[in-house]
Amino acid sequence: MTDTSRRGFLFAGSIAGAGLLAAACTSNTEEGGGTGGQNVSTGGDNDKPGKQVTIGFSAPAADHGWIAAIAKNAEAQAKQYSDVKLQAVQPTNDINQQISAVESLIAAKVNALVILPNDGEQLNQVARKAMDAGIPVVNLDRVFPDKLSYRTWIGGDNYGMGVAAGHYIGGRLKEKGVSNPVIVEIQGIATLPLTQERSKGFADALRTYGFRVTAQQDAKFTVESGNQVAGNLLQAHKKIDAIWNHDDDQGVGVLAAIKQAGRNEFFMVGGAGSANAMREIKAGGVLEATVTYSPTMASSAIKIARLIAQGKGMADLVEKQVPQSITLASETITRQNVDQYLPLGFES
Repeated sequence: MTDTSRRGFLFAGSIAGAGLLAAACTSNTEEGGGTGGQNVSTGGDNDKPGKQVTIGFSAPAADHGWIAAIAKNAEAQAKQYSDVKLQAVQPTNDINQQISAVESLIAAKVNALVILPNDGEQLNQVARKAMDAGIPVVNLDRVFPDKLSYRTWIGGDNYGMGVAAGHYIGGRLKEKGVSNPVIVEIQGIATLPLTQERSKGFADALRTYGFRVTAQQDAKFTVESGNQVAGNLLQAHKKIDAIWNHDDDQGVGVLAAIKQAGRNEFFMVGGAGSANAMREIKAGGVLEATVTYSPTMASSAIKIARLIAQGKGMADLVEKQVPQSITLASETITRQNVDQYLPLGFES
């Protein structure tokens, strides 16, 4: 990855999650019975110091803006708590090295684990090993296929990302009166379930407008591949009406290829919500929108791991335990609302 894809990251991890799940976590002792036998949550403040806990953290190497922001968010959130020690292992893109790193955290008997696996299927067994050892695992983003391998999963809505992009593109093309449009889709890593979910959501949403994807190719989440793939697609299609690029990091390369080709007859939608993509949207040009997949989920994962390790529940829920899964919303960022989202962006 070149330096163009790894510029500095926004203030300590996008303001430590901006309280996605934060603002009001409450201890179980503050939940009470309501009238008529109904249970209610009366609020509280689980951010106050509690039992000291050590949270292990493992993620891929930070050679990608979104992944780097994940690590920054986790670190920044952990620093907010005097009762949390974050034990982060060396990030790596090597599956075996990540397995070994997680095993070292299990041997250290941490109180909870937050794991963003390089590949959920290949890390599934070691996550199950942690759970079997009594260490609750918060599975971040790329899901383990075995639900017994994690206590709670938190991540973005990949299908929802595709749906949001599809509706934006479908709606804009209908507004413009375009029939039989040429729609190009640039994926991330095609073999990942998250990519397949994004593509399915995109196709399903386009279908409601009577449209379909004309050409689809994966760019592996890198600037270089984004540039190469976009260049090839631009050469193959002399006229394009819309492009959906799954990932704003690889979008740096995609936009560079578009600029180099001197093409502007189409509009483009990005994915994830990087700060540089938002600045492009604000400036005007082919990039009209991006759909969110915020790395602030790492901040929330640390908060969740802390609550689980301390035996606490969540604020605005009546239930006494943290939920088994939490899916974040995918939101569409355009010139109309970009200023609201820019402070939460990460640098690609």
